[in-house]
Amino acid sequence: MHLLTVSLFEFWCVYVCQDQVWTSTASRAAAQHLQEALLSAGGWRDSAHLLMGDTEESRGILGEILHILQPQLTKCSFFTCVLVQVTRPSLSPHLPHLLPPSLLFSDHHRPENCMLGVRCLHHIVLNTPAAELRQFNRAEVLYQALFKHLYTTEATVIQLVLACLLDLLLILEKPPSCSSSRRKPCRHDDVLRLVLTHMEAENKVVLRRVYAAALPAYIDRMGVAVCRHLRRLERVVLGYLEVRDPPQETTRLKMLEALQKTARAAWPRMQCRVNVLLRCLLRLLVDVSSDTDLCDSLKQQLMDQSAACIRLLDACSRGSVQVSHLLYWQAG
Repeated sequence: MHLLTVSLFEFWCVYVCQDQVWTSTASRAAAQHLQEALLSAGGWRDSAHLLMGDTEESRGILGEILHILQPQLTKCSFFTCVLVQVTRPSLSPHLPHLLPPSLLFSDHHRPENCMLGVRCLHHIVLNTPAAELRQFNRAEVLYQALFKHLYTTEATVIQLVLACLLDLLLILEKPPSCSSSRRKPCRHDDVLRLVLTHMEAENKVVLRRVYAAALPAYIDRMGVAVCRHLRRLERVVLGYLEVRDPPQETTRLKMLEALQKTARAAWPRMQCRVNVLLRCLLRLLVDVSSDTDLCDSLKQQLMDQSAACIRLLDACSRGSVQVSHLLYWQAG
């Protein structure tokens, strides 16, 4: 029964887990019926329970599944359905079998396969103790594999990679914002520097949105150490706030959020930049107020976020901006 369960589950993994090029509607429907019958026959709650079990006496079949699939775990045939259902602490014992094929899969030339591989790696990062990932330099290998994907032009891949790196960096090093000693340049700096460099030269709307959405979280993680990147960050903020992003203006809203986080974290270094940033924000207020294509709620949101930035710049410059006059001008 146990061997039959493993074989049937292997078949189910291939045909039911997700809508991919190697499956069809008929194959997924048939495999779904097979899964339901298999779980019912064995008394398992769901496929995750089948894989992991719940006690020492009632262990799951993950080990046997990996033993069968191991010869086939290559770039072209490793599927994510088994991995994403296994969480901590059940994932750690099988890490040597799961990590190498996930790395291979993330390196696939097809973007859709690369995305699945990055999702596998992110799942491993979230469900493996930090000490085990640091063992045998696994975390560094993960970092190098993900970092090179920042040079791709696939927006969906970059979005997943930036999210995964944000969690992985916490395993590799302490956040620069929490350091009590002298803050030396670290991997956080390397990632943020490369992101800002790409943002500065990027002209594709989709990529600009992806970068802008990820930027506030990285600035928040850097804390005062973002001072090392202020010159390039200022150019990026100015450039992105000048360009419309209809219909939701997501890029501008994220850049305003990034500017607020920067002003709070690096306020001692902001006074010399107040004039340039203030002119940009005032131009933004004028553009937004005269833009007839924006709905009232979005227009108000942009103006509120801009006003919040102006207040922070006023605080950084010890009141020289005279916020009360600017807000009165905005209301008029």
